[in-house]
Amino acid sequence: MRDWVELDKRYIWHPFTQMKDWFQSDNLIIERAEGVYLFDTTGARYIDGVSSLWVNIHGHQKSEIDRAIINQIGRVAHSTLLGLGNTPSISLAEKLVEISPDGLKRVFYSDSGSTAVEVALKIAFQYWKNKGRKDKKLFVGLDQAYHGDTIGSVSLGGIDIFHSIFSQLLFPTLVIPSPFPYRNPNTEPDDLRDRCLEFFEQMAAERSDEIAALIVEPSVQGAAGIIVHPAGFLKGLETICRKYNILLICDEVATGFGRTGAMFACERESVHPDILCLAKGLTGGYLPLAATLTTDEIFEAFLAPYTDYKTFFHGHSYTGNPLACAAAEACLDIFVNERVLEKLQPKIAFLTDILTEVFQNAPNVGDIRQCGFMVGIELTRDKALRKPFPVELRMGAQVTRNIQKYGVILRPLGDVIVIMPPLAIENCEIETIIRSLEKSIKETCET
Repeated sequence: MRDWVELDKRYIWHPFTQMKDWFQSDNLIIERAEGVYLFDTTGARYIDGVSSLWVNIHGHQKSEIDRAIINQIGRVAHSTLLGLGNTPSISLAEKLVEISPDGLKRVFYSDSGSTAVEVALKIAFQYWKNKGRKDKKLFVGLDQAYHGDTIGSVSLGGIDIFHSIFSQLLFPTLVIPSPFPYRNPNTEPDDLRDRCLEFFEQMAAERSDEIAALIVEPSVQGAAGIIVHPAGFLKGLETICRKYNILLICDEVATGFGRTGAMFACERESVHPDILCLAKGLTGGYLPLAATLTTDEIFEAFLAPYTDYKTFFHGHSYTGNPLACAAAEACLDIFVNERVLEKLQPKIAFLTDILTEVFQNAPNVGDIRQCGFMVGIELTRDKALRKPFPVELRMGAQVTRNIQKYGVILRPLGDVIVIMPPLAIENCEIETIIRSLEKSIKETCET
């Protein structure tokens, strides 16, 4: 029998991982999956509590998606969109336009959340250039934002631990404060929201001739630690963008496809972005695929004689991959056929209730942040004083490693434990995650 743990350590370089620590650990190696469960090479079963990094929607081995991929393999696995079209990419684009916020009419495919954002930034930049507004080339993002790992998306990121090392490679951007009440305990959420909006409006009033676009993760900043924005913040940003002729880019890579309880988070405040970035759950967690949607107004700014060089010169070898598009279309069909969003609402309510019951008075839980099926449990050494654990303890990593003995897989963001299960999970499995996390926090943080 092959020693998969040893072979992994010999050959694989894992993302966002200090490999020196990895070499010293006995790590899980996943061999198969079914429903909301992952199985390792020993046969042990674990609830996939983070949806295999926020991508799995309907569970593993979903028969409808399996069949769609198999059927598509019988036709064509890949055909380029450079100079050709293919039927799955067309059919999926039609569905994406149908379910997306009004006004989004064109779909540009890529392969990941980072590239979806990269495409959005380049489209926004060239849009103003094509319109003769060459000075509008600055981008605005939020403090603690995360939009991916390519150079353009990192330039709009605000998480130092991920991004500071690359600072010399990045282009300059403008930053507005993120409305995060937990870090401002004496400030009401509405007051903090209004202050942040006032900051952006003053910036927009002074520099609208230079600002091309604002990019924002709607409702929830995921990688920052599940920072949930106050109600009305996103709508306020949209209002300012419209007033000062600034494009609004909504990065729904993490929040899209039901994660917040709505198909897209921007729908929660009836916001209509100029550009929408999608990935992660788009294929139900099966294959890499991303989409950047734009309005016809933006698209038409690129229509001109070839010699005007207004073409959008950007693409990927696997743009609009037929296998991935077939999986994505099947994923979207399941939302309709199984009334996924409707059935999700009581699960969200159950999750809210049990989070409150278990963690509201827990001594080492400083904050519970939730928006739909996106949850962050922030660990703290002293709840009353909001005193964090020393970084070197890596308490979040300790808690999530310890919880594996209870058959649950979670992943931390620093000392924030993220819970983001597949939408297909049942209440009994939700309770298993929460009760297991309660045990793991007590065992790890109180020792």
